[in-house]
Amino acid sequence: MEFHHVSVLPAETVAALSVVPEGTYVDCTLGAAGHAGRIAAQLSPAGRLIGIDQDETAIAAAQVRLASAACRVSLVHDNFRNLTAILTAEGVSAVDGILFDLGVSSPQIDTAARGFSYMQDAPLDMRMDRRAARSAYTVVNEYSAARLTELFYDYGEERWAKRIAAFIEAARKERPIETTGELVEIIDRAVPKKVRAKGGHPAKRVFQAIRIEVNEELTILPDAVTAAVHTLKPGGRIAVITFHSLEDRIVKRTMQQLARGCICPPHTPVCICGHTPELRLIGKAQTASLAECAANARAKSAKLRVAEKL
Repeated sequence: MEFHHVSVLPAETVAALSVVPEGTYVDCTLGAAGHAGRIAAQLSPAGRLIGIDQDETAIAAAQVRLASAACRVSLVHDNFRNLTAILTAEGVSAVDGILFDLGVSSPQIDTAARGFSYMQDAPLDMRMDRRAARSAYTVVNEYSAARLTELFYDYGEERWAKRIAAFIEAARKERPIETTGELVEIIDRAVPKKVRAKGGHPAKRVFQAIRIEVNEELTILPDAVTAAVHTLKPGGRIAVITFHSLEDRIVKRTMQQLARGCICPPHTPVCICGHTPELRLIGKAQTASLAECAANARAKSAKLRVAEKL
């Protein structure tokens, strides 16, 4: 399948980065290079674009899309959790702008064999980086019921977490749960009929939770955003697009912490910490226009947060 993904908030995101033609920019979640292509179009031959993605199919698609870019392009098959090491290997000590477009991409969901979708039957996988050892199969079949309950509550905000975990535990005692279809059937049985009749698909929150756990999407985020800020030049910008409240809260809190000055206890009469802010927050979170949401349903939940290095 061709790696086709429609980037959200494309114009707003690239505008927020205030691209300098001779600058160095990093797209930490390259995808199909929708945002990266726009950045590259504003860079001169003296500029540089570094694209990072843990999905090898995204890297292959981006190579094609960015082949005619005037600037220098480096594509790295890795996880943005290793941002500092990646930039060191590329001989880069500081950059002018960094972008994160978080979450799962459309091709990953649409390719049934990847196991991300609760709408298509496939082997339980959900690995963005298929070199990783842990898959959705591992989580579903090897995690304890207590750990699954916590996972579904924390990462899926699923009210029926304990009951779903108990049904999974009972089912796998008979035989391993191997496919997304089998897991959906178990979730269907666990969620009361009256609840299933309301709202969205009963498996949506559970699949989100498992995907986040498999790919460590939330645990790596605070350190990754902090590392990104540390690599920015003064005046450089960081832009982060989130798609659900869990990751948005993490990004918002991390940026706010980096934008704080004094961190002394509240009742300290005189500042003794000497802490200075690293960031200046740029406005409030931006959301997609009605027109973009109508054209791309994925944009409805997107939020863009931007900050500038002091």
